[in-house]
Amino acid sequence: MRDGKGNVITVCNMENIDPVGVHTGDSIVVAPSQTLADREYQMLRSAALKIISALGIEGGCNVQFALNPNSFEYAVIEVNPRVSRSSALASKATGYPIAKVASKIAIGYGLDEIKNAVTGKTYACFEPTLDYVVLKIPKWPFDKFVKAKRTLGTQMKATGEVMAISSSFEGALMKALRSLELGIFTLEQDIYKKFSDEEIREKIKDVNDERLLVIAEGIRRGITVEEINDITKIDLFFLNKIKKLVLMEEKLKTMKLSDFDKENLRTVKKMGFTDAVIANYIGCGKKEVTAKRKELDIHAVYKMVDTCAAEFEAMTPYYYSTYDECCEVKKSNSKKVLVIGSGPIRIGQGIEFDYCSVHSVWGLKQEGYETIIANNNPETVSTDFDTADRLYFEPLTPEDVENIVEKEGVEGAIVQFGGQTAIKLTKALVEMGVKIFGTEPKYIDAAEDREKFDEILENLGIPRPKGRTIFTLDEALKAANDLGYPVLVRPSYVLGGQGMEIAYSDKDVIEFMEIINRVKQEHPILIDKYMMGKEIEVDAICDGEDILIPGIMEHLERAGVHSGDSISVYPTQTIEEKLKEKIVDYTKKLANALNVVGLINIQYVYYNNELYVIEVNPRSSRTVPYISKVTGIPMVNIATRIMMGKKLKDFNYGTGLYKESEYVAIKVPVFSFEKLHDVDTSLGPEMKSTGEVWV
Repeated sequence: MRDGKGNVITVCNMENIDPVGVHTGDSIVVAPSQTLADREYQMLRSAALKIISALGIEGGCNVQFALNPNSFEYAVIEVNPRVSRSSALASKATGYPIAKVASKIAIGYGLDEIKNAVTGKTYACFEPTLDYVVLKIPKWPFDKFVKAKRTLGTQMKATGEVMAISSSFEGALMKALRSLELGIFTLEQDIYKKFSDEEIREKIKDVNDERLLVIAEGIRRGITVEEINDITKIDLFFLNKIKKLVLMEEKLKTMKLSDFDKENLRTVKKMGFTDAVIANYIGCGKKEVTAKRKELDIHAVYKMVDTCAAEFEAMTPYYYSTYDECCEVKKSNSKKVLVIGSGPIRIGQGIEFDYCSVHSVWGLKQEGYETIIANNNPETVSTDFDTADRLYFEPLTPEDVENIVEKEGVEGAIVQFGGQTAIKLTKALVEMGVKIFGTEPKYIDAAEDREKFDEILENLGIPRPKGRTIFTLDEALKAANDLGYPVLVRPSYVLGGQGMEIAYSDKDVIEFMEIINRVKQEHPILIDKYMMGKEIEVDAICDGEDILIPGIMEHLERAGVHSGDSISVYPTQTIEEKLKEKIVDYTKKLANALNVVGLINIQYVYYNNELYVIEVNPRSSRTVPYISKVTGIPMVNIATRIMMGKKLKDFNYGTGLYKESEYVAIKVPVFSFEKLHDVDTSLGPEMKSTGEVWV
């Protein structure tokens, strides 16, 4: 950062674990730098300060260096004289609001005149100091594009990222891995066990998203860190840290519950292992490990991100967990609500859900509640330290969330706005005794459960495409042939149409079932008769009695193209009033049958002069920000306040279908196919777009 007076500081130094050649957006990044000697650090710091001063930059600047690890030779790779992608990571890693400070510099303030909002005492001219480790892992879309070329290079392929904070590199790495929501809770993955030692050596050479886990498997097989360093050029410091985690995993396999005492169990927890992982390794139940941990008085404690390594007291409650002794959370007796964030940006679950989380926080504040956000995405507004009253930068897993609940004693939680990430935590939250504000969990389940939902539709007299619930390939083939091709094959409890495909033959069903089952399925797979009609989408607010539909959206693409990949038009252009009345009627009946309190999203298909329900989601959807902005109705704010006890009649928007605007608004998806090679660009029921624009 540099101001107009010539004052200049460095905010954050970060190190890519991957060597030069992998785009920094696709690299695992750690802060502060772990492998630099002081002379190397001061050399690069001085160079960066000279560069920003020589260029006369006022505001933020990002400088990327390449350093020869065997000498003091270095080169400047890139200088970005602006706020960059790394700026968001640096801001969240340090607590230093780079964009805010840059804006104040732009209007004439000096660094020595801008107060540090975190401490309330120091100024922006103080360089942040970190007494913890921050680690970022990119979120790649290869779970969506299973046939895409996974090689990483100078062109970025990641759609988002997760960040983890811990007192050690090991703890931060394990936190970040489970934050990715790929079912990765340890470095040991069964998928690599089928490979021979030589095949693992060859796979270590591949620069792709799997390399970290392949390296761990190689170490487990006895491949030395020196050999891996020679192949990958990843620093021995990081390889030895990975080795330490692998050795701990192997040690846990030899232990039983009675072997743990306070010292060794705390050591395991500090390294980032969850109770469930420990239980799996030692061969007992997760609850037994949790009970043992609590019996030994080992609990997660929370430290503050304070920009100054505790030199000054921080004023902003921005926390990360460790298993040290001292907890810095100051409890309050206020009414508190936990809002579960949406995690990393990915195809199907993007920034739209962060919009919802932030607007929910604002609505809660209006109702007099103290707000708590749990999230792990450094790119979002929800993880700004001044959005909620308290921010917990943590993985969104049952154990991590349970630790927050125990520490804060919240009145309840809101899961409607965090996409499928938050919805999947509902069961765990209920088991913890946490009240879920809004639609009851049993009705959320009813919308996903084929038999329960079919019963609801039958009672209401609302048609849907014929379908079956299946678990095995044989059942899938029988169902597809009974229904008649084409059919839609999809897993339940997914967002963004993940794993959904239209099958036209037995061969397609076999192929799609293999793809779906690459990820362990906790819920049944659904097969529906595919209808190529007009798709219509509705977002509505319900208070348990009345509904408000801000607008009905019409898709230009045929049904079968995911709604996130369709061009969406508001108000509808080709739908008659009679059909609109039916849509409103069906929406009200479904919202009331599911006892919706908050938001509901319904997708319909109009086929052969009949209106069918395709899907009902009693939660926020990716179209909520769009329809809120084009109609002027603050849907999330209203829905949140309704969850807290308000009724639709308390607002000035009426009920039923809101009056249509005189202008036309069109939402158009944005695709990133030029970044990903060997990807099928044809559109179908699985979402492929990475963003959207609207006019």
